[in-house]
Amino acid sequence: MIIGLTGSIATGKSTVTHYLLSKGYPVIDSDKIAREVVAKGSSVLEDIVSAFGLGILQPDGDLDRKALGAIVFSDEEARLQLNEITHPAINAEMHRQIAYWEAKGQRLIFCDVPLLFEGDMEENFDEVWVVYVPEEIQVARLMMRDDIDEESAEAKINSQFSIEDKKEMADEVIWNDDALEKTYEQVNKILMRKVLC
Repeated sequence: MIIGLTGSIATGKSTVTHYLLSKGYPVIDSDKIAREVVAKGSSVLEDIVSAFGLGILQPDGDLDRKALGAIVFSDEEARLQLNEITHPAINAEMHRQIAYWEAKGQRLIFCDVPLLFEGDMEENFDEVWVVYVPEEIQVARLMMRDDIDEESAEAKINSQFSIEDKKEMADEVIWNDDALEKTYEQVNKILMRKVLC
């Protein structure tokens, strides 16, 4: 079973990812893959430069993530254009890694995909699990984590689908608004159900 694990910014998806890894489950990190496919000299980076200009490069030729982020955070069309450039390469590498773990006989393979719903990637997975907190907790956590004001936190959150919408679209919802032990208990219960299927 291939499981897409997602959430929204500051909902605690990394907490669940680290827990799954500690239990020995493979977790394919789409963010890591996304960094690799835009490495200096890659065809994907060349396509990004063609689309957004040389201003998104650092002096050494590496991608300037902050410069690119400033463009796509405030412009929906630009964000979609970036996704069209990067997603095929990310998906190809993700499928290569899935095939590797399947060949090793893994029954549950997780793919950590922050923008799973935003990228219309649901069909790539047998199930989608969402790590959830209510939006007011999400805002408070993001303000503390990034040392930003409420308006900036809300702007970042609003650049993604609402966590409430993601919760409704999920096959499994992991509430992460209490003690970590409670989060881990939920994960264990869901895992037990899947293993017994």
